[in-house]
Amino acid sequence: MQSSHKASKRSFIKMQGLQNHFVIVDAREKPYHPAKNDVIRICDGYIGIGADQLVVIEPSEFADAFMRLYNVDGQEAQACGNATRCVAGLLMETTGKSSITLETVAGLLHCERTGSMHIRCDLGQIQRHRDADLLASISEGPLNNGFAVDLGNPHIVFFVADPQTIQLKRLAPKIQQNRYFPESVNVGVASITSRTGLTLKVYERGAGLTMACGSGASAAVFAAQTQLLLQRKAPCTVKMPGGSVEIEISEDQRAIMTGPFAYCFEGTLP
Repeated sequence: MQSSHKASKRSFIKMQGLQNHFVIVDAREKPYHPAKNDVIRICDGYIGIGADQLVVIEPSEFADAFMRLYNVDGQEAQACGNATRCVAGLLMETTGKSSITLETVAGLLHCERTGSMHIRCDLGQIQRHRDADLLASISEGPLNNGFAVDLGNPHIVFFVADPQTIQLKRLAPKIQQNRYFPESVNVGVASITSRTGLTLKVYERGAGLTMACGSGASAAVFAAQTQLLLQRKAPCTVKMPGGSVEIEISEDQRAIMTGPFAYCFEGTLP
């Protein structure tokens, strides 16, 4: 019985990007399909390992690997910029490559190393939500005139004087439950700090308030540049509670993110 239990153990690596934490399992050789309750337990810092998402690396026919994402509520997510940097950095370390392409449910993401612990990622096409004008009418307390964005996953960004004064934990869930977001939405509050900079807080669907959100940073820059609040066609620095990333929106409206990744520790899943 004891040897069977040990044989069932599966290794993981915990990594973080701007204090956005991930438990990463490599399932390219041995498939791993966690149940919803398994994901919830693993991500729970009190009874499990603790993470903002569980990430499973799977084989891919079209890329170096397939990246599957699970939120803390056990539901599968479409995209995560910080997780993309971590997985790309991990695969570059293990393969010796300087560039990696990841397949996700949202599409193919190309990543390249720009420093010892920095990764540049093409997160794909970003565009206004098809119902952006309708969604701009959503209001909750001081949050109004939101800018809805699609980047493989849905975002709505509200521009405010100071994100720190916004009670996002209280307001964001009400917005996420709006009937116009049948699959919920990531809610960001941002303020412009310069012609090429902004500060941002994001309340993510299925995860809550996080230290950083790469796709949320891309959504905020796109929203600001579209509304001429930031200099267009210029790299912008997005400061979040966990640190900063650089976002560039290309001519063909692709979101390019550059930022750090880091290792935390390794272990076996309970």
